[in-house]
This record gives sequence, structure tokens and C-alpha cells, in this order.
Amino acid sequence: MSLRIGYVREHFSSPLLQFAEADEGHTITLVECPSGTGQLISRLTKDEIDVAIALTDPLISGIANGSQAYKLIGSYVTTPLNWAVITGRDSKYEKISDLKDTTIGISRLGSGSQTMAYVMGFQQGWSPEGMKFQVNNDIQGLINSINDGSTSAFMWEWFTTKPWLDSGEVRFIGSVPTPWPSWLVAAQPSANTEALKQFLTTLSSYVSSFKSTERQETNNVEFIQSKFGYGEEDIKAWMKTVDYPQDCLAIPKDVIMNTLSILEKAGVVKSPEGGFNVNDFVESKVVKLT
Repeated sequence: MSLRIGYVREHFSSPLLQFAEADEGHTITLVECPSGTGQLISRLTKDEIDVAIALTDPLISGIANGSQAYKLIGSYVTTPLNWAVITGRDSKYEKISDLKDTTIGISRLGSGSQTMAYVMGFQQGWSPEGMKFQVNNDIQGLINSINDGSTSAFMWEWFTTKPWLDSGEVRFIGSVPTPWPSWLVAAQPSANTEALKQFLTTLSSYVSSFKSTERQETNNVEFIQSKFGYGEEDIKAWMKTVDYPQDCLAIPKDVIMNTLSILEKAGVVKSPEGGFNVNDFVESKVVKLT
């Protein structure tokens, strides 16, 4: 029985898509989750997927806030994610500080778009309790909301939303890179341990191939163009900013603890008495903590 792998169909998923296309043994089945990490976590909770490749911060904050639906099993992208701060084409907002006390659009409660809004607010000195949000489900709902004025702005990955910038539908008024590596892998506790290990081992080989200089100059550009329609210059610019792990089965302990520290300061999580225990966040039968 193949593992059901939840993912977001973005350029970051390219090594996973290459894996799936070559998966002659049908060891994995991809399940697209266009609304992002909030939807991935929801589907893990509902037993609609076995594994999620999702954003670091919502995965960690979900466990910290009591979710038993999944544990971390590996790493996927080791570089930060650059979140654009996006407003309407005709809105009055010109810089991030203009957004104080306004309503920020998010895809789902607990999503990366909400977590990073809190981080942005923390950097600006805003009170987390005073921040207001509107759920708009997906990228089109978010774009509609900033252009009809029901929200002031939303946050999404820079290159994913750049086509709407280029077409004049939205404006970027800043960016907030994540202060942590951007993507981790999580799984239901009931998922088959050996199948998870095999999946991550094979994914590591595709990640390694994707990272190679030869692939970056040739195959990767063609692959990303064919799948996502991005321009060659944008693809090459993105590839200069992104890196993947040597071993998808490993997570540095500092990634978890440092992320928790920042999320606590931003008001997203609250440390229990005695502090967080890194072992509560991982499936120790699968992952290697380094």
C-alpha cells in the first residue's frame, strides 16, 4: 500500500514531483493541498494523508499547542522561506508599518500565512492579541480580499506570487524571511515506520540530484518551466536562494528549539512549565536528531 504524501504544488516540490514520476513501484501517492500547510495539517488530522511536506513553523506550533495528529520525521528545505507582504493594486498601504491594527488575510487558522503574520507583528512591535485576521482559503481568495478592501494585506512565498505582481494585480510592500529552515516532513503516528524511512531515503537521492550544478543549469529549469510556467530568470534566481538537506531523515535539534523560541516571543506558542522537550516533537523510530 502506497504512502499518501500531502504537498503544496509549488517549485519547492520539484524533487518530490520528480520522485513521483519515476516511482515505478507506486510506493507513494501524491495528494495536492493547494491551500497550504493549514490544509495539510487538517488532512493529517482527518487521516486523509499519511505524510505532509509542510512549513516548519505551523508544524512545530501545532504540536506545541497540543496536536497529537502527527510527529516530525524529517527535513525538506534547509534555507529560509522569503514571504512577500502583499497588498492590493490600488490600496493605500505603502509599507509594513502601515498595516498596524488592520485585518490581515490568511489561508487558514494555524497556517504559515498566519504564523508569519505574527512574526511580522513581533518584528514591528505589535501586540499579538491585537492582531486581526480573515480566513480566505486560497491564493485567489487572498488576492480578491486585498483588492476588494476586506483585508489590508497577506503574506505568501515571494516567487509563487510574483506572477500576480508582474501582471499588476497586486503590489509587494516588503518581505519577511523565516528565521528558520522553511520545510519539514511530518507523518501520522500510525504510518508504517519502514515505509517512512524508505520514502525519506529515496527523497534524499532526488534532492541530491536536484541540487547538483549540472541539473541546476539544465534539467531543473526545463522541469520547473513545464510544471509551473515560471520565467527562466525567476527560476534561476530562486535556485540561488534555496538549499535542501543532505539527509531528509535528519533534523537538527536546534531547528526545533530555535523555532519554538521565536514562536513563543511572537505569541504563537506558550512554553509549558519546565520548557519544551524536543523529543515530544519527533517520531524517534524514524528521524535522526542531530
